[in-house]
Amino acid sequence: MSIGGKSLLTAPLLTSILAAVLGSLQIGYHTGNVNAPAKIIEEFFNHTWRSRHNASLPDHSLTLLWSLSVSIKDFGALLGSVGVKYVADCYGRRNSILIVNCLSVVGACMMSASKASESFEVLILGRLVFGLFCGLVMSLNPLYIQEVSPTSLRGAFATLNQVSFASGILVGMVAGLETVLGTEQHWGMMLSLSLIPALTQYLVLPFCPESPRYLLINRGEAGRAEAALLRLRGPTDKVFAELEEMKEEAARTQGGVTLRHFFQKRSYRKPIVLVLIINLGSQLSGFNAIINYSTKMFQAKFNQAKYLTLGVGAVNVTFTLVAFFLMERAGRRRLLLIGFISIAVCNLLMTIVDSMLDLVPELRSLQVLLVFLLISAYELGPGPISWFIAAELFDQPGRPLAMAFTSMLNWGGKFLLALLFPPLLKICGAYVYLLFMAVALLSFILTWFRLPETKGRTFDDIAEEFRGADGILLNNKAGFNTFN
Repeated sequence: MSIGGKSLLTAPLLTSILAAVLGSLQIGYHTGNVNAPAKIIEEFFNHTWRSRHNASLPDHSLTLLWSLSVSIKDFGALLGSVGVKYVADCYGRRNSILIVNCLSVVGACMMSASKASESFEVLILGRLVFGLFCGLVMSLNPLYIQEVSPTSLRGAFATLNQVSFASGILVGMVAGLETVLGTEQHWGMMLSLSLIPALTQYLVLPFCPESPRYLLINRGEAGRAEAALLRLRGPTDKVFAELEEMKEEAARTQGGVTLRHFFQKRSYRKPIVLVLIINLGSQLSGFNAIINYSTKMFQAKFNQAKYLTLGVGAVNVTFTLVAFFLMERAGRRRLLLIGFISIAVCNLLMTIVDSMLDLVPELRSLQVLLVFLLISAYELGPGPISWFIAAELFDQPGRPLAMAFTSMLNWGGKFLLALLFPPLLKICGAYVYLLFMAVALLSFILTWFRLPETKGRTFDDIAEEFRGADGILLNNKAGFNTFN
């Protein structure tokens, strides 16, 4: 990974990226740690209610309360995503990550304290506060990473955010096992462990450079931008070429973008549609339902369902790493297309297998394999790319709003699916996977016809394509016709 004999990987660059993705590690941890110990925490809810009212919670009320506890994080994230543009533009990319990290610390403390205080309300409120952090940092991280990374490694480094998220899910799943911390005695401690990466981030990230693009284009501080870029790239001639590219983009930049202007600007319309397609296609194609309900899905068919769920987590991490290594070789477009069509096929096969399980119980092993394949397909493309593609499709003024839009779509999709999947499963049974298949298939078709390849292209080059996109047929480097 070098240009002109000079390595692109410098210690400040790697430190900056690894410090930033500690935020997504925390989010993954609190996504994975509530799956296995669900029954123990539900019993805590019941015990708390009994101690107050001398009566147990009705089963339907307990189910509703647990569903609220799981989905409230995603609702908080949906609310938090509204603030992405404000904090990113006012405080800078790096400083914003540090500021919102305090929400993670407060949320984790509240969740952990709920057991000692015997209050399930504190647990739910803690997950809501942590959700606000999720909505902000899952957009701020790719924004910062993409702006500090060299063009040739931008997508791969942005994928590390998803690698960290998937790793957090796996660590959370392990911590939630009865043999580890998912016990009646220790689950409060389990919920506090995200404080370790949160506090580590406070120790490391303040010493990392701010985004040079933010300093030059947003703040007009050319000297600080050059100093930050020299720290990130080292003493190489490419620094001055990169600075010139930023200055050219700054010269074309027409100040800030309001929400109204964002949706009205002609050159933003096609990127907005693409972000909508990729993010909703990613979130509503079945992956989140499987991650949230994998233990319950396997429990009906296997004695060691919790350990099969660990397999889900391991496959998740493995294929985010595969995506990391392929991102700059295969490109965003190809990985998205492979991912969406594979997800569609897996959902079709899941429908067939699930509907035949009563007749042929031996098919349950094939169902597990299909779950693993679907997760692999998701993490190969739609999973990581959906979080950072908006940062590549928009210019500097529109990028923070585009990332806020990304966060709202992603977390809104997760929240919607967490609420709707259980009733849809009861109504549709095995045929619920056909709905996911339809979403994945539609996303594949629209991505095929609309998305240009962004691999190896500067931000300004991509923005120029959309500025001239109206009514023009554009051919990208991969040889695809991207617009009608």
